[in-house]
Amino acid sequence: MESRSSIWALGWLLFFTLVVGENGVVANSSNSKRDGSRDCKFPAIFNFGDSHSDTGTTSAAFDSLGAPRGMSFPGLPGRACDGRLIIDFIAEDLGLPYLNSPEDTIGSNFTHGANFATGSTMINPDVVYGSTVPFHLDVQVSQFFQLKSHAIAQHEQLRNHRNNPPIQNNLPEPKVFSEALYTIDIGSNDKLDNLSISKNMNQFSNSVQRLLRGGAKYLWIHNIGPASCTPSGHNTCKNEPGCVLDQNGCDIKSSKSIQEFNKQLKDTVYKLRAQYPDAVITYVDIYSAKHRLIVNAKNYGFTNPFKFCCGNEFHTCGAVDFNGNLLVNACNDPQKYISWDGLHYSQAANQIVAKFVVNGSFSDPPVPVAKACYKQY
Repeated sequence: MESRSSIWALGWLLFFTLVVGENGVVANSSNSKRDGSRDCKFPAIFNFGDSHSDTGTTSAAFDSLGAPRGMSFPGLPGRACDGRLIIDFIAEDLGLPYLNSPEDTIGSNFTHGANFATGSTMINPDVVYGSTVPFHLDVQVSQFFQLKSHAIAQHEQLRNHRNNPPIQNNLPEPKVFSEALYTIDIGSNDKLDNLSISKNMNQFSNSVQRLLRGGAKYLWIHNIGPASCTPSGHNTCKNEPGCVLDQNGCDIKSSKSIQEFNKQLKDTVYKLRAQYPDAVITYVDIYSAKHRLIVNAKNYGFTNPFKFCCGNEFHTCGAVDFNGNLLVNACNDPQKYISWDGLHYSQAANQIVAKFVVNGSFSDPPVPVAKACYKQY
């Protein structure tokens, strides 16, 4: 009898340890992490988006984004900026190399991830709005899966030829794909009327679900920024009849459309969380982070937020004549400008917004990017 009691007690002890946990906290039935005491140590980042996070696709696949772009951080070509983008600062915060585009194969290394973002691209290819770039979000997701299949095949070859590898190892190990951080920053080029936003959200959800079904676990999703408060948005409104600007100089009508997009994006993220409880999906309010910077421009050491460093009303930044000569030079001090070219942010502005973002101040839940593998909702 005593022996049976001991076995019974041992069984309950084992049950308590497995279900309740060593620290007396009820264990979660899903595979999502909940500890949160240590950094996640993401081995890679896979990024999807438009020009706000494009680190080379447009430059490699279409026109080279040359000088004066990159003037503040030489050695990082292909960005619509004088230097680094928010995605570059996220990579720095996670201790990872800057991301290469799969379109730029010369000297690129994808062992720590890849960046599929493409300038002027959209979420929904069915809602054409001033863009003919074919690399919309679902195409970027397809490119990712192509990279993943090549990576799996490459490492299989390497395992079969350990002593004399037939190829160079420049793709992620298969296990990296389930451990990586997936970042998404897209929507700025999509049409923002009510019907189009609804279509955008359906397409966005479908594309993200492809990633989740394909093994992605940790997603970091940015909403879209206040384009209504950029020099381009401000000046476009001023030149249109019936324009109404708010006290901060932002186009009120455009701001409402952007906020509706972001509201529906947040709702979509919540639905995805419910559908995929084993995933950890963080929603990041880039709109509020950038809006704070614009409204408090002088406090952060910037000039008038509606002035920009590169380009003018006649020529875009980087425009050249038939002989390849620049038609307009950039300013000498881009660090004093929030806007680099009227639409995109300067490196100095990106760095401040990135500081807001990586510490979790504008995230839902409020978790820093380094701990975005832990479920806090």
